Amino acid sequence: MIGKPEEIDDRLIVEPDRPIIDTHFHLFDRPNYRYMFDDYVADVSAGHNIVASVYVETQAYARRWGPEVMRPLGELEFANGIAAMSESGLYGRCRIGAAIVCHADLRHGDGVAPLLDRALELSPERLRGVRQITIYHQSEAPYRYMSARPPRVEMSGSAFRKGFRHLSGRGLSFDAAIFHTQVAELAELADENQDTTIVLDHMGFAMALDCDEQGRLEVFKVWRESLFDLAQRPNIFCKVGGLGMPPWGFGFEARSEPVGHEELASTWSPYVETAIEAFGTDRCMMESNFPPDRMSCDYVSLWNAMKLIVARYSDVEKANLFHDTAARVYRIEIGTGN
Repeated sequence: MIGKPEEIDDRLIVEPDRPIIDTHFHLFDRPNYRYMFDDYVADVSAGHNIVASVYVETQAYARRWGPEVMRPLGELEFANGIAAMSESGLYGRCRIGAAIVCHADLRHGDGVAPLLDRALELSPERLRGVRQITIYHQSEAPYRYMSARPPRVEMSGSAFRKGFRHLSGRGLSFDAAIFHTQVAELAELADENQDTTIVLDHMGFAMALDCDEQGRLEVFKVWRESLFDLAQRPNIFCKVGGLGMPPWGFGFEARSEPVGHEELASTWSPYVETAIEAFGTDRCMMESNFPPDRMSCDYVSLWNAMKLIVARYSDVEKANLFHDTAARVYRIEIGTGN
């Protein structure tokens, strides 16, 4: 159940002073889809107290030359550059890109080691982890909303597992992007690598796109059970968000009128509260997932909705969700540098 103030104007900021670390944002300049530094600065400056954020890879600025395994260094250099711009204080008080999650193709096995070592040399103060998108679904439905269909990456593959084992010794975490149908595969990976921190992006998408109401209920039930099972692994943390993307089946992306934060909160609440119940507030962290979540709502409404959903939680629990868990997992120290 959502605890919310009696009357909330959509133009107001809910709990405007609450410090937030936005644990998931992207920047890119693609045909017909541009979201760059100035756009994000405008969003984080729109009213909520966003004190820091985590840049997550999309391979937007990967190099087009050199060994394929090393090409993600291009985006890392870009992310490090915008973070350095932000550290100047000229663009507001949010430390944009205070932590960075870069791309690494773990299917290179032991061959990924030179990339990881060079990445840490290039960004020793900010690099915290890597991500390789592993989402896969047998239907074509979710790929309608992607600029390019990601290659099939099996987390159970021997080369992937070999590459994965290079993370923990370098103090790097792994951001996992999966659908709920892949939870068992991720659980096995976590069991075999208990010394590696794994961050589940977007709560492990409950893929219900194109489902009717009954179908969404059935997907929710399976997703809920799988999430509670996954949470038994103490090395897995959960990013709470990504709900503005189409795979959930809410349909907000098809609306012509803006969606208010109260409607967002009402719709998202069962999913957010399930994730928090499964993992606990000390293993959950909120994310904007901007700009992809912009398909459903604006930045202010997204954070208002999240705050409404957890309004009945204690101050300690809210601090965990919006700031403390992220600061601990991504090693972000506000005001004192990384």
